[in-house]
Amino acid sequence: MLQPEVAARLRSAPGEYDRSPIATPLRAFLVARSRFAEDTLRAAVERGVSQYVIVGAGLDTFACRNPYSGIRVFEIDHPATQAEKRRRLAASGIELADNVSLIPADLSARSLGEALASSVFEPGKPAVFAWLGVIPYLELPAIEATFRYVASLPSETEIVFDYGLPRRSLSFLGRLVFDRMASRVAAIGEPWKTFFTPDDLLRLLHSVGFRAVEDLGASEINARYFAGRSDRLRVGEAGRIAKAVV
Repeated sequence: MLQPEVAARLRSAPGEYDRSPIATPLRAFLVARSRFAEDTLRAAVERGVSQYVIVGAGLDTFACRNPYSGIRVFEIDHPATQAEKRRRLAASGIELADNVSLIPADLSARSLGEALASSVFEPGKPAVFAWLGVIPYLELPAIEATFRYVASLPSETEIVFDYGLPRRSLSFLGRLVFDRMASRVAAIGEPWKTFFTPDDLLRLLHSVGFRAVEDLGASEINARYFAGRSDRLRVGEAGRIAKAVV
């Protein structure tokens, strides 16, 4: 979905676009969280799950490369963001399959359940939800409401998401990185709002009805996805990836 000239520049000189020392661990985290979500989906498909919901989909490309013919993909995002994605897809000549539903919804004004009710989503069947790059930007009540809705769905429903640790939980270097990133996102009008310790998150997830939680920190993510690499691609300490199971 990149314009051809932009893609060419990225391939020829990728380092020119972000010389920041946090660029590499950030890129690693973005890759790892999508890989974790799609690994979760693969295992669910093998068990017979047939619905995948991407909340805050942005420019996620899974629907364009979905290898599972029997699964239906639902993308939910702000109407303006989704309109831009549709424009880019059309400009690139990329057509989405019939099993893809794009649902425009502002989740600050409309619940996830209401958004899905406007589609062919089947709430009586289990699903996998991917909720990536969203939680830090929301207030706690909105986060809890989304978790509570997903936890109300049938057994074997899963949600994969990422979240950030509080600044106070980080090392000195981690706090420097945190401050730099916080300034960066605040400058574009999207400040971070909510963070969790793993214990606080676990209590929240159990309180709304999830029965199992897998929560990966930097050491687990690096061991699973980046072990043995020679290019220093590794995640930093501030971000975590988790999965909760109904």
